[in-house]
Amino acid sequence: MAAPLLAGIAARTVPTDRLTVNVLEAPERSGVPVVFVHGNVSSSLFWQRTMLALPPGLRPLAVDLRGFGGTEAAPVDATRGLADFSDDVAATLAALDLEPAHLVGWSLGGGVVLRLLRDHGERVRTVTLVNPVSPFGFGGTRGVDGALLDPEGAGSGAGAANPEFVRRLREGDRSADEAFSPRTVLNTFYVKPPCTLPDADVFVESMLSTVTGEDNYPGDTATSQAWPGIAPGSRGVLNALAPTHFRLADLHTITPKPPILWIRGADDQIVSDTSMFDLAYLGSIGAVPGWPGAETCPPQPMVAQTRAVLERYAAEGGAVDEVVLADTGHSPHIERPDEFLATLAGFLTRVEAA
Repeated sequence: MAAPLLAGIAARTVPTDRLTVNVLEAPERSGVPVVFVHGNVSSSLFWQRTMLALPPGLRPLAVDLRGFGGTEAAPVDATRGLADFSDDVAATLAALDLEPAHLVGWSLGGGVVLRLLRDHGERVRTVTLVNPVSPFGFGGTRGVDGALLDPEGAGSGAGAANPEFVRRLREGDRSADEAFSPRTVLNTFYVKPPCTLPDADVFVESMLSTVTGEDNYPGDTATSQAWPGIAPGSRGVLNALAPTHFRLADLHTITPKPPILWIRGADDQIVSDTSMFDLAYLGSIGAVPGWPGAETCPPQPMVAQTRAVLERYAAEGGAVDEVVLADTGHSPHIERPDEFLATLAGFLTRVEAA
């Protein structure tokens, strides 16, 4: 097992009024807080090199969401969307007595920080989204307004998880020669192959910290009469991402509106208008049988949905910048660390100087 913490990074547990949270920090650093929130099937360990590389005057911290890393494995109430996670992060900021912070959210974490912005805007200085989940959840929607394909949310939720991948997570598989091992998924989908990751062993350990089961990842399953026969349950991570539970169509209504930076890899296979994890898209290419066709079940336009919500946020007075990194997949901060850091640091420095 690889040593998980890099030199200059320390971990501590923070009791909050909701649960006990594991937080990474750089103890020698001080300044305006920058809080990093990880993606699904990962943890704060994915942020370490970015934390260490931030310019002076910024204080990096990274939190583990419930059921990931070293944070308490409290159950996830999926009917609240991602609010269990965002309320946990807000409670952590309060417990640490932090001033309004710059928030950086990757993938699932992008949805978490947007929900935190929506519900706890007084704690937010800026938001940086890194290949974020759509504001209309994952799976089961059409069009830029996120209309449901089916009232029950068919095609989304925990039933969409690959059971072999879940089994290998649960059993702690560290192998590199199986299609659904965490290491293979990391090298195939978290990044654009081929990509050399010097911290790959640490990232695999991070993935394996995911608590599996009906209360956490992926959650409980439900059936549907509509294709592909699954619907969201009421518990767990993937159900919290279902469009019946998580929708942020009203983000433009908040006041004030902190600046938002959206950084994404151009070749993301996870959050994409042609996502390899969207059952509707997989059906359209013949990978899932019985697809009823584009009129009934088109692929979810995840990137276009995010852009539509952010454009409306900008039209109502918010500042939004979109930066696309070429030849990059789902994880710009580990695939293109220098470009990612330059973009993030430039944004934060400009805001602080304004």
